[in-house]
Amino acid sequence: MLVLLSNGERRLKVAKAFIGAGSNINRDDNIRSGIRAMREQFSTVEVSSVYETSAVGFEGDNFYNLIVSLETDLTPLELQQKLHQIENEFGRTRGGPRYVSRTLDLDLLLYDDLVCEEDGLEIPREDVIKFAFVLLPLSEMAGELLHPVLKQSYADLWQNFDQSDQELWVVELNL
Repeated sequence: MLVLLSNGERRLKVAKAFIGAGSNINRDDNIRSGIRAMREQFSTVEVSSVYETSAVGFEGDNFYNLIVSLETDLTPLELQQKLHQIENEFGRTRGGPRYVSRTLDLDLLLYDDLVCEEDGLEIPREDVIKFAFVLLPLSEMAGELLHPVLKQSYADLWQNFDQSDQELWVVELNL
């Protein structure tokens, strides 16, 4: 994304984005390959611990979930489109029920401190404060950052999160 500076100079703006990644179909390979694909596309890609959780909203195999942070000069909409392309490479199908098994699920959760809801894009994504498998690894990676709407740190949000409903545990997965 180009930014016009006050002196008329144009410069690429690099944003930090946080992506929720998950899989419950061939999850070891799909998570590893999905991370590799993001590392090929973006700079400064970092990953949280991987957590295993039961399927939420439907009966299915357990998921592996983690948070990926990356730097990009893409706009949020362009980044979401790029993430959809990566998902598609792994056989992701769209148009069905929201809660189903997934080969690879990549959700744009945060983009700097942007707040927006347009073109099917919600930032920050509601999942950040709704699901333990999103908030725990996010608090691990960016605990000191503030939620752009709630103005609370992710560490504090995790500390106050009702952890009794959603069980999760760390999985050793070499990424």
